[in-house]
Amino acid sequence: MASTPGILTDWPWKPLGSFKYVILAPWVVHSIYQYVVKDETERDVSCLVIFPFLLWRIIHNQIWISLSRYRTAKGNARILDKGIEFDQVDREGNWDDQILLTGLLLYVVSYVMEEASKLPLWRTDGMIIIFLLHIGPVEFLYYWLHRALHHHYLYSRYHSHHHSSIVTQPITSVIHPFVEELAYFVLFAIPIMTAVFSGTMSVAAYVVYITYIDFMNNMGHCNFEFIPNRFFTLFPPLKFLIYTPSFHSLHHTQFRTNYSLFMPFYDYVYATFDKSSDTLYKESLKKQEDVVDVVHLTHLTSPQSIYHLRLGFASLASRPHTSTWYLWLLYPITLVSMLLTWIYGRTFIVERNQTDELNMQTWTIPKYQFQFLIQWQPINKLIEEAIINADQKGCKVLTLGLLNQANELNKHGALYVQRNPKLKVRVVDGNSLAVGVVLNNIPKFATQVLLIGKVTKLAFAIYHSLSKRGIQIVVLNEQNYKRLNRKPSNYNYNTNINNNNNNFEEPTLLLSTASSQNIWLVGEGVRDEEQLKAPKGTTFIPFSQFPPKVLRKDCFYHYTPALKAPPSLQNLHSCENWLPRRVMSAWRVAGIVHAMEGWTEHECGDAMFDVEQVWLASLQHGFQPLEIMPSTTA
Repeated sequence: MASTPGILTDWPWKPLGSFKYVILAPWVVHSIYQYVVKDETERDVSCLVIFPFLLWRIIHNQIWISLSRYRTAKGNARILDKGIEFDQVDREGNWDDQILLTGLLLYVVSYVMEEASKLPLWRTDGMIIIFLLHIGPVEFLYYWLHRALHHHYLYSRYHSHHHSSIVTQPITSVIHPFVEELAYFVLFAIPIMTAVFSGTMSVAAYVVYITYIDFMNNMGHCNFEFIPNRFFTLFPPLKFLIYTPSFHSLHHTQFRTNYSLFMPFYDYVYATFDKSSDTLYKESLKKQEDVVDVVHLTHLTSPQSIYHLRLGFASLASRPHTSTWYLWLLYPITLVSMLLTWIYGRTFIVERNQTDELNMQTWTIPKYQFQFLIQWQPINKLIEEAIINADQKGCKVLTLGLLNQANELNKHGALYVQRNPKLKVRVVDGNSLAVGVVLNNIPKFATQVLLIGKVTKLAFAIYHSLSKRGIQIVVLNEQNYKRLNRKPSNYNYNTNINNNNNNFEEPTLLLSTASSQNIWLVGEGVRDEEQLKAPKGTTFIPFSQFPPKVLRKDCFYHYTPALKAPPSLQNLHSCENWLPRRVMSAWRVAGIVHAMEGWTEHECGDAMFDVEQVWLASLQHGFQPLEIMPSTTA
């Protein structure tokens, strides 16, 4: 909101929430009905086209959003190095309101004005009129309207809402209070209504003109520079006729300069041109990709997870991953995306974060959970290529997230270290910190816990770490009992960072047929019927990569091993899978702590660091334990 919100700040359909799209339903249905029932000579194609045009505007904006987030994550040609946070994502979540307003106005005008109905698909004269009027009065009037909005009275009540976003992204361009957006609509209506009244209007004219406005708005707020310098070298006057992303970025950092809409001409005429515009433009073009200290390597989970990525839908990415009904409507697009990831098959950057000490990125393997479960062989090749790529870029630490560290796939990452003995990047599976998080989640008063699920490296480490607290471990499966009782030589769970051995007491392991314990340590492969047998009030503490299904309303569930990120960690505006905001999985945090501490060993394969040492190091660097899940609704 603006610092002192004025009248007509909120959009009229704000109380409808996500149901606001119903306001277009009568118009859309009526236009389709009229087209179907009327004969060919009376059909109004121009009215029928309005709804597909609105869909195109949404797609166009989404392309810019994804492109901008990808380019700014890579770093090359990035203009402003600062990050955005969740408050900006929430503030800009209503970017589609202006598209709804466009649709309403187009429908109303087409039904009220005879000149605006039954438009031809194309008229050249109307197109010329629209763009001449834009170059002339629209650009001039916008310049002075924009300057007026920076007057203290209007700025504090309206325009400061837009300028709350210092670091811009494409949709920042349309984040304005309702009345301010109305003023822009009146301004842009000048060319359109002139063409309507002159009888030269066409469908292509308003489609092309509004698409042009969207394109230029998105370009000006994308936060990366891409217009080649040779354009201005070959034709110097061009710099008066078209702005660049860096030109408008300065307006969001300096506020009192570069007021123009798309043509900087009036900033030169009225001496409001920022003198550092040319310098920033050239510096941005020369900027190289970020030097990365830590890479977290994850992968896609469900087919719908593409929409929850930071490069996908911003509103979904900013919330924990849950099943959303309307995504099923996009199932054809989901299938196409699966096909593209199958063909493209290259790791891509989805996020960057930074502290004062480190630059971090998250890379995603374009493979889904089911492909890992069938141990699809090309996955290992993709992971190894990512590790080698990170090593060549000078990365210090690479963490293996989710199933990228599966024992069956690559022996917890040891396979890549064995194949590439000269790696400088440290490969970290993060299991030591994951153990520390699980141990911290166990109540202090606990004397007995049930360990259930697949026996993994993590399960062994938890089992042996519990000896320090004198807690008895109960298992229900005889096979698991035998596996845990057999001290495996291949799991080096007694090794700390400095390769010193600690003396562990053997914990007490009990085999039981009844599940009377009210603290369950849950691993992979727990069946629904097993969970339903838990006593009322049981606390489920997962140590698996993926969370167990929440089936019980009368029980308590912890998140998978995770920690709250410190305030110093910036540009964190998307949720990691199902975790809450500003929360990172223990496996991801482990790599950050590894780099901050300057540890030089790999933590993968059979190796386990000293759990207590890793846990305390994470706390010292500002990471905090996470509380139990706020909801236990199944």
